[in-house]
Amino acid sequence: MFRSLAQLGAKGNSTEKKSISPTLRSDIYTTIDQCKAWLAGTRGQAGDGVSYAPMLHTIQKHFPNVAIGLEALGQIEAEVGVIVGGITNMVLEMSKWEALGGGMAMRTWVDTVVNVYAMIPHGSKKEIIARGIVRGINQHTDYSLMTKEFAARIQIISCLKSLCPKIYGPGSEESRQAEAMLSSKLI
Repeated sequence: MFRSLAQLGAKGNSTEKKSISPTLRSDIYTTIDQCKAWLAGTRGQAGDGVSYAPMLHTIQKHFPNVAIGLEALGQIEAEVGVIVGGITNMVLEMSKWEALGGGMAMRTWVDTVVNVYAMIPHGSKKEIIARGIVRGINQHTDYSLMTKEFAARIQIISCLKSLCPKIYGPGSEESRQAEAMLSSKLI
């Protein structure tokens, strides 16, 4: 009798997903492509307050609590941060179920962000987008979603840690601060 009650309590309180969403992989790569066009300014642009909607909708399929508040509408850094953090969370969620696939998706995601950032013309908008990218990685990402498998975990962490020096330049003050913040979250 007590054994069945204990099992019932354990099953009834569990809110964690038991399997990967069947659309997660395709949603990740679709959202990465949309974000690439969005950051580059070819399909809407960061800070316009509306063009992030398709990406946010896809992220919300997997993480319903992700939202951009009214106070952040039209603010480039806030919009970029939420979208970058949402996509990173999707990749980390995938790594929990498919460690190697999650590691490869993270490499694709980081390479895409770095390549798009390099294409953005110099100016104040580029600096704001850089702060948004780092904000998304450091403040809007849930690292508890990451795989527990050692090799894939190391691959994902090294990809994420390589992002800041590629954005700000190796050895810069901003790069060191961002890396320190990320390291403190991963310890």
